[in-house]
Amino acid sequence: MAGTAEMEAGLKRPSLVQRVYDRCMEWIQTPAGIWALFFIAVAESSFFPIPPDVFLIALCIAAPKKSFRYAAICAIGSVVGGVIGYGLGLGFMDTLGMRILDWYGLQEKYGVVQDLYRRYDAWAVGAAGFTPLPYKLFTITAGAFKIDFATFFFVSLVARSARFFLVAGLIYRFGAPVQYFIRRYFNILSIVFLILLIGGFILVKTLL
Repeated sequence: MAGTAEMEAGLKRPSLVQRVYDRCMEWIQTPAGIWALFFIAVAESSFFPIPPDVFLIALCIAAPKKSFRYAAICAIGSVVGGVIGYGLGLGFMDTLGMRILDWYGLQEKYGVVQDLYRRYDAWAVGAAGFTPLPYKLFTITAGAFKIDFATFFFVSLVARSARFFLVAGLIYRFGAPVQYFIRRYFNILSIVFLILLIGGFILVKTLL
């Protein structure tokens, strides 16, 4: 019986990511919640496993009138984290960079991202910045492949701002009920945006 009880307790024990998430949710609800959001956004862009969207949603639901302020803080933090990821790839790819990618099982995607950068340069970051693609994979590899930093920074700022301000805007407009919609359909919304983004690039190339 004791062995069975221990086994059931082990099965019910939350995973490391779940424990980290729970701790962050506790932190986000304190007076230092804004700083928590900022540092989570910074960390997610280079090594943290949980996207800051869930924490942004929590703050926006609690204070809808401050939604755009929270989105700006989240976007700035994410871009700062992207710059850190770029630096890791630029100066420490063979050590820290590869360890981070290996921890997430992303090493096999290294060559795929390299090919994307060859085709689209830093604009490939836009897809990762807005969609569910692992943004940290693109920030670290951007540094490793020495992608033009100014373009990388600009695309990151636009893509991350678009993502977080979309979430904040929906909550500001529709309130708490939209939380379920965002969580359920965010991937679809991201794909639609990506299609429009690609279409815009094609149109620009055609006209110019």
